[in-house]
Amino acid sequence: MKNHKIQWILGGIALLVLPLVLQYFGNAWVRIADLALLYVMLALGLNIVVGYAGLLDLGYVAFYAVGAYMFGLLASPHLADNFAWFAANFPDGLHMSLWMVIPLALVLAACTGVLLGIPVLKLRGDYLAIVTLGFGEIIRIFMNNLDHPVNITNGPKGLGQIDSVKIFGLDLGKRLELFGYDINSVTLYYYLFLFLVLVTILVCYRLQDSRIGRAWMAIREDEIAAKAMGINTRNMKLLAFGMGASFGGVAGAMFAAFQGFVSPESFSLMESVMIVAMVVLGGIGHIPGVILGAVLLSALPEVLRYVAGPLQAMTDGRLDSSILRQLLIALAMIIVMLLRPRGLWPAPEHGKSLAQKS
Repeated sequence: MKNHKIQWILGGIALLVLPLVLQYFGNAWVRIADLALLYVMLALGLNIVVGYAGLLDLGYVAFYAVGAYMFGLLASPHLADNFAWFAANFPDGLHMSLWMVIPLALVLAACTGVLLGIPVLKLRGDYLAIVTLGFGEIIRIFMNNLDHPVNITNGPKGLGQIDSVKIFGLDLGKRLELFGYDINSVTLYYYLFLFLVLVTILVCYRLQDSRIGRAWMAIREDEIAAKAMGINTRNMKLLAFGMGASFGGVAGAMFAAFQGFVSPESFSLMESVMIVAMVVLGGIGHIPGVILGAVLLSALPEVLRYVAGPLQAMTDGRLDSSILRQLLIALAMIIVMLLRPRGLWPAPEHGKSLAQKS
């Protein structure tokens, strides 16, 4: 037990020191760590739907987009520039605090998730995958085309000049000098994202061991048997969609604040596929495995830049480096899934039997 506590303390110290070390190698590496944390939140949210409830969702990026555009509209001058009544009532714009942004993004994304869940309650397998995939594309196309006749989302141009996050008067978009040491903006965002990820992990663990989590797992293993045992499968499925979507909405709002710009290109089908791949590659239903899969797949494309460049030079530029990176990522995923079909870090019992916890 003592050794276990020491490991947790050392791990916590390593996570706190990591961005300060990465700063010396350039802000780009801290930025990669920031985006990896956002993908961990997304993967953990999708794990509730796919890993716990067994519902395949290929349109999860839609909730990411909902959260990002919500914050983008409320924290940028776009609404004031396009709607006279908004400019009259809020001449300085809406500069919402973090304590309002997170609950609002969570509730809005959860409601969107429930709206998706209502028409697909009776669908399973391939049919469920096709409908959720279509839902994700519909949201992206809406964001891309809602610039006329009324300009709501600014269409393919995207939303810019989005406010950074401010906590207790501290602007995370600006460099902070502390005891003569400069802490960059990307490092400040790292600590915010790390806190949100830790809260997400805590919620996921509590859900996993709760009656709701056990009901989700029962539905995943055998929906008919779960219904026969008195579980309201309809409500449980809607709750899974809503809970999973809420994490995606919060991650989207943080993404918008971090980037300062959002556009439909950030929420393509490929993003949804990658988030699903993180859950499957790491280990469906197993929180540590999902975190591992998210970190690996979010960092792998950036690391492979240093591999794709020399390969492109060897072919005299005949092969595009971005295509080479996608090819290498696909090959790595195929090899891992052939060697570890249940994921890199699968759940010990995979939900078949819930062992008594000592």
